[in-house]
Amino acid sequence: MTAPNSTVKPYSADGNKKEQVADMFNNISSTYDMLNRFMTMGIDIIWRRKAIRSLRVIKPQHILDVATGTGDFAIESIKLLHPKKIIGIDISEGMLSVAKEKIKKKALTAQFEVMLGDSENLPFEDGDFDAVTVAFGVRNFENLQKGLDEINRVIRPGGKAIVLELSNPTAFPIKQLFHFYFHKFTPALGRLISKDKRAYSYLPESVAQFPSGKAFAEMMQKAGFTETKVRPQTFGFCTIYEATK
Repeated sequence: MTAPNSTVKPYSADGNKKEQVADMFNNISSTYDMLNRFMTMGIDIIWRRKAIRSLRVIKPQHILDVATGTGDFAIESIKLLHPKKIIGIDISEGMLSVAKEKIKKKALTAQFEVMLGDSENLPFEDGDFDAVTVAFGVRNFENLQKGLDEINRVIRPGGKAIVLELSNPTAFPIKQLFHFYFHKFTPALGRLISKDKRAYSYLPESVAQFPSGKAFAEMMQKAGFTETKVRPQTFGFCTIYEATK
């Protein structure tokens, strides 16, 4: 059985998805933050803060941010949660280069460390972290279930995983408006600004294929989480998943 979302690849149906995803983010890393703000009209900042606040109840001191990208989610987590340490891991050197510049500029080297690595083979011991976060990254896993298994493994008992991911609205007329914006306008804008013809076509395709809502919650439970809350945001454009180990 093919793993959910594994067939959606940025550039070619052939080849390794991880390598293609890494190449894609390397290509768009310099414009990624600007395009995110523009395409979501800044609402993604609200989604991030809501997701991060879900962790306040356990007061995490050691956090892993998977698919950390340019580091925005981890930096916001430092502001809101004041952990002792956050480690960010990503497969794109280009995105991590942007993150490193932010860390240096904001003088966060003591709290925030980033490293190149694979989300499906995390280089950490069992139960190393109080919490694991993933913002807009699980769609890009080659083997989604394996990635969730790894996230569960590195969380201590009683710890939490927070996943923030785009989803497809189902109510009329939001569904139709979302489809036009995301499948027509977004790819055109992405091609214009990022100069990558495929990156922002891959985005809506990967969201359409993603097993969101109840289906994703069931995958998290299969990974070993005892409880998963599904919290749709902004008419279902985005969903926060809160899972406890």
